[in-house]
Amino acid sequence: MSAQEKSKFKVVFMGTSDFAADILKALVKANYNLVTIYTRADSKIGRKQEINETPIKQIAQEKNLLVLQPEKFTPEVIAELENIKPDLIVVAAYGKILPKRVLEIPKFGCLNVHPSLLPKFRGPSPVQNTLLFGAKQTGTTIMLMDAGMDSGDILAQEKIDIKPKELFPQLLKRLALLSAELLEKTIPLWLEKKIETEKQNPQEATLCQLIERGDGKINWNQEAYEIFNQYRALYPWPGVFTFWESKENLILRLKLTDIDWKKDNSSFENEIGKVFQKNDSIGVQTLQGVILLNEVQLEGKKSMKIKDFLNGYPDFLNSFLK
Repeated sequence: MSAQEKSKFKVVFMGTSDFAADILKALVKANYNLVTIYTRADSKIGRKQEINETPIKQIAQEKNLLVLQPEKFTPEVIAELENIKPDLIVVAAYGKILPKRVLEIPKFGCLNVHPSLLPKFRGPSPVQNTLLFGAKQTGTTIMLMDAGMDSGDILAQEKIDIKPKELFPQLLKRLALLSAELLEKTIPLWLEKKIETEKQNPQEATLCQLIERGDGKINWNQEAYEIFNQYRALYPWPGVFTFWESKENLILRLKLTDIDWKKDNSSFENEIGKVFQKNDSIGVQTLQGVILLNEVQLEGKKSMKIKDFLNGYPDFLNSFLK
């Protein structure tokens, strides 16, 4: 599709996160007629409550694109969108549910970029949940939005393999770039009416759990690979953590900031949850296998290499984590 043909179609983009930022950059680079950008309201962070703008707002301002940040889709906000008369709305990690009235505005509908192989992992945290479940393959989906939760018809999908020790930020970045590339191929075909959509099979659908801070709590009665998948999925936030009782009988929250795992066929070589040393490695016994500690962080402290941590807290060795 030529630049002249693209200019005929008014495109509205809605997104918020770094994932969405890669999608928006691709649309800008491809010279789509982006008439308005919607993103979530600025937030305040830190003790000084400094204003934090979304990555989407920053890109839009750099490119001199109109940015709107409505708190809700009120009748007035919807009327303003209707006046824009977009031909197409593209949504990526926006963080807001679009009302039915909004979905009905554009002639070519609302396309959503969802980083999973729908109908698997519908919902707000598909990449984390993919890693939590130890999947070996994932991908991205371009779908036509409907009133349901990621239940609309599929326009295009692409798969990728997940690397064995890939962490959430690494996989998310790869999926963002893959999604941007797929979207760039899909939009012209959709606008030229050259795509036949495919309905999702609801019986194959799985829903994501919303990730919360408490989800990082480690259960040492799980197998080592399950705990390692939890670490991969929840890195860097909320991260995985455990509790350690120091020699002063203080219960301390300990975040495991860098770990690995080892499959150990000799179950219960140590009691579950015990911290032990084997050669140059510091491990924690699980139900099956060992979690190897590389870096840890006490709450309120900086992350430390495990050997440096042991120098300050020698009683950590041979203790039990809870």
